[in-house]
Amino acid sequence: EVQLVESGGGLVQAGGSLRLSCAASGFTFDDYAIGWFRQAPGMEREGVSCISSMNGMNGGTYYADSVKGRFTISSDNVKNTVYLQMNSLKSEDTAVYYCAADFLGRLCLPLEYDYWGQGTQVTVSS
Repeated sequence: EVQLVESGGGLVQAGGSLRLSCAASGFTFDDYAIGWFRQAPGMEREGVSCISSMNGMNGGTYYADSVKGRFTISSDNVKNTVYLQMNSLKSEDTAVYYCAADFLGRLCLPLEYDYWGQGTQVTVSS
């Protein structure tokens, strides 16, 4: 059974940092793109950052323009865990953050992803 479990969300002041973790199980980690997506109230779910060993994702990682230079995605293939380090957080980063997996994935689009975690709330106070 595929499972994705997010952790690390919380309340932080603007300018602060959080690190999200996504622990994956039930599938061959290297065969999947893993992505972080977020959804704010009344907004569509959007791709924040994705990581993949497949050709096609630029350098193996993708970042939305809104988070470039502030967020860093990384993976620990031994622990089957993907991290999202979020620095210089802004109020507009407030959302529920989801981890998702896509078999042989090359894109960072929500519709492409088959497996989803339950989400973790990130709230940035200004």
